[in-house]
Amino acid sequence: MTFVQIIDCKTSRYDDMNRLMDTWVEATQGKRTATHSLIGRDRTTDNHYVEIVEFPSYEEAMRNSKLPETDRIFQEMVALCDEMPTFTDLDVVRDEQLNKNAARRLFEDIIGTENAGAFHELVASDYLDHDVANEQDTRGADAFLEETLGYRRGFPDFAFTVEDQVAEGDRVATRWTWRGTNTGEMRGMPPTGKTVEMVGTTTFRFEDGKIKEGWWHWDFLGMLRQLGVVTLPS
Repeated sequence: MTFVQIIDCKTSRYDDMNRLMDTWVEATQGKRTATHSLIGRDRTTDNHYVEIVEFPSYEEAMRNSKLPETDRIFQEMVALCDEMPTFTDLDVVRDEQLNKNAARRLFEDIIGTENAGAFHELVASDYLDHDVANEQDTRGADAFLEETLGYRRGFPDFAFTVEDQVAEGDRVATRWTWRGTNTGEMRGMPPTGKTVEMVGTTTFRFEDGKIKEGWWHWDFLGMLRQLGVVTLPS
């Protein structure tokens, strides 16, 4: 179970505190078990800061706290605080990464369907799409929807499998596998009856809870090769 420690402190020497945290990161490289650190500044109370540190488990957090570097930095941190910091230990019982969930839903349940309502719930009306398979960017949610339906007409059974996702800030990168059998016409090409499997990565940028922009990198040439449309020299 993921474990989170919340450190609540007041300091008038935040710049020194920030440099101290940089020192800790450098000193514990290859040793620390913390996976994510976030520091927030209170908008209503001067010199009030809260740090949230994430660990894979409570046991890993305890192993991290026993590092000599952690103990030394802690003593220096206390000296920089206006008063003794407080610590709250939390076992994470729910972790909703909303943008990742939205991207997964688009891939697994919505792309290539005629459920325009669900599509527009997730994709901004002025969405901008960058796809290595297209000469020009696709602009607008409706144009993007029509493009996905074009692939559905060519591969009526196609499906995405989400293999991995990474989220940072307003962006979600998804590594996926795509499979489908070409029983319909696509981009003017007659159906071949062949089954295609390929991999790719898509990065979506979110804004106000919706997908605003996307970058697609996938093996378009490999798809054409599997369909027998192109032949690469041996």
